[in-house]
Amino acid sequence: MLKLYYSEGSSALAPHILLEDIGAPYALEERSIPAGAHLEPDYLDINPKGRVPALETEGGVITENPAILWYLAETFPDHGLIPDDPFARARVQEVNAYLCATVHVAFAHKQRGIRWSDDPSVIDGMKAKVASNLIECADLIEAHYMRGPWVMGERYSICDPYVFLVQRWLAASDVDVARFPKLARHRDLMLDRPSTKAALSRQGLS
Repeated sequence: MLKLYYSEGSSALAPHILLEDIGAPYALEERSIPAGAHLEPDYLDINPKGRVPALETEGGVITENPAILWYLAETFPDHGLIPDDPFARARVQEVNAYLCATVHVAFAHKQRGIRWSDDPSVIDGMKAKVASNLIECADLIEAHYMRGPWVMGERYSICDPYVFLVQRWLAASDVDVARFPKLARHRDLMLDRPSTKAALSRQGLS
């Protein structure tokens, strides 16, 4: 059985939604970041980076959302969550790499500035830039990465539960997602999906 390690409201929500999409049996284990459970020795044995998500599989543990989402799609191919065409597959990876390496990092400056500086004034400066940086990211996603009602066009893919996090990061940074019509529509479509509702419910989120 697959096992997802998560912290409530973290980026682990994306693979959690995908696990509901594919309907595979899975277990959840919360490692609360606010409580420091992600840094306990037994979890560091699972993920030495001390972060969530981590997915325990028969072959071992996978970390990082792009890898976890891709693994789930490849392992359950009947759901068609990644395209067959090599170029389209590369575009999926492009989107998810941008979300992981740029957008999530921009949001992380809001609460995790200590990763980059010990100077309180520098940390405050990073926090002050979060909203404008996320707006810049959302503008790019809106203009270049939303190819239809879903990220890849007419077909739901592994990009969609990941992009769903973007509107949550915007809201948490006091940015109204309504200024981005495609992202706002995507949010509403995601919220209508049973998989999203189930994952949010299991994590106690709305």
